[in-house]
Amino acid sequence: MILPLSLLSLLGLLSLGLLASPWPYLAPGAVLGLAGLLALYRKPAWGLLAIIALVPFEGVFKDSELTGAKLIGASLAVIVLLQLAVGQLSGERLRSNQWRLLLPLLALYGLSLWLSDDSGVSLGHLRMMAVGFVLFAITLLVGRELNLTLLCQAISVSVAITCALAVFSARFQELGRARGLLDDANVFAMLIAVAVPLALWALLNSRRWLLRLLWLTCLGLLLVGMTKTESRSGLVVLLISLGIAVVHYRAWFKRIRPRHLGFVMLGLALLLPAVAMVMPAKYVERIESLVLLKSGASGNKDDSLGRRTSYLVVGSRLIRDNPMLGAGPGTFPLHYATTGYANRFAPNAKASNLYRQAHNTYLELFSELGIPAGLLFCAMIALALHNLWQARGLWLAQGDQGRADLLTHLSMSMLAIGLFLMFLSAPNHKYLWIMLALSSVLRLQAEQAMTRWRTRAPSQEAAPWSS
Repeated sequence: MILPLSLLSLLGLLSLGLLASPWPYLAPGAVLGLAGLLALYRKPAWGLLAIIALVPFEGVFKDSELTGAKLIGASLAVIVLLQLAVGQLSGERLRSNQWRLLLPLLALYGLSLWLSDDSGVSLGHLRMMAVGFVLFAITLLVGRELNLTLLCQAISVSVAITCALAVFSARFQELGRARGLLDDANVFAMLIAVAVPLALWALLNSRRWLLRLLWLTCLGLLLVGMTKTESRSGLVVLLISLGIAVVHYRAWFKRIRPRHLGFVMLGLALLLPAVAMVMPAKYVERIESLVLLKSGASGNKDDSLGRRTSYLVVGSRLIRDNPMLGAGPGTFPLHYATTGYANRFAPNAKASNLYRQAHNTYLELFSELGIPAGLLFCAMIALALHNLWQARGLWLAQGDQGRADLLTHLSMSMLAIGLFLMFLSAPNHKYLWIMLALSSVLRLQAEQAMTRWRTRAPSQEAAPWSS
């Protein structure tokens, strides 16, 4: 504890100096900062949990240079580096099967940055991506102490709160679409799609009826919030997640007896009209417009679908022009602005509306970084899902159904992120990089537990694995 004591002395002197300065009102802030740093030093996983919980609220201070998430993230990074330097954290914790994909991806990113069509834009993109890379390393280092129950609860509650704000206040909507505290309704829909499986897990694993009521309320807010976003991609991803949940818990449906069918019919009779009342008519029209995809960009009456088709056309052209290293990180909007599509789909004459992202992370990375880097990024998503599913199988083999269920729901959230990246340009999203690293941590923990279990019960070593 030598390092914390020295830190305590330093900040104590700072507080005394502030009291003697022309700004004595800053001294309590130094004391609070000291308490926060000491708490982070003792429990770095709390800092990571706080960053995760603050993601839905990032839009509150979007124009501020200093936010709570940035302050916690910077402090956590410094503390983790100090603990590595003094040996409190082992470098062995950085072990992950994702590095074999991430390191070549970083090398290709550097080459693409060097040969970029616009180095200034690419450097800005690098600063943005650096947040994800740092969170990846921090999660590997402190993810073992992360309480997964609190993780699920923090994401569910924080996203549900923003859903409540968006549903009941027009201030958190844009053109009638709920966006929460963020700038984009589709990004908000992705947070909801990530939170729904976790809220469902919390509901199914609560023992007290008050807690069940809390998680049922959160789940209801999340589902209503999804309809208010009017996100077609969000609906598709949500239905896929719920389908996986039905398959996973299919054994529960065997408990339904003929005498229960009346209650099932009553529930459907109440639920379907409620869904019809909550579902905005405009959302229904947006869903119906999906059939217009076959008409392409030129014949499409839906401007949103037309824009997305035009992104595919421009992105394909960039990939053909430079398939190995792409046009440079972050340069897709620059190339899109020079096409006729930019003027066609710009809502007004502002120059900023001409520079549009691809709204497809995979297309953006393939066109900006090249095909090899794009394939590596896709492989990282697939490997994260494989890690979570392998960890689930290991816990099932040990007879731990509870942890296996949790891994199933985390897999659903990771799948939601991977699917949503086809509709969003979010290669630096915090949830993405945290989940990429956490998947490795959870698989390693399951493998270590499996080794201990086999040592304690050698007679069960040949027991069949469930999947």
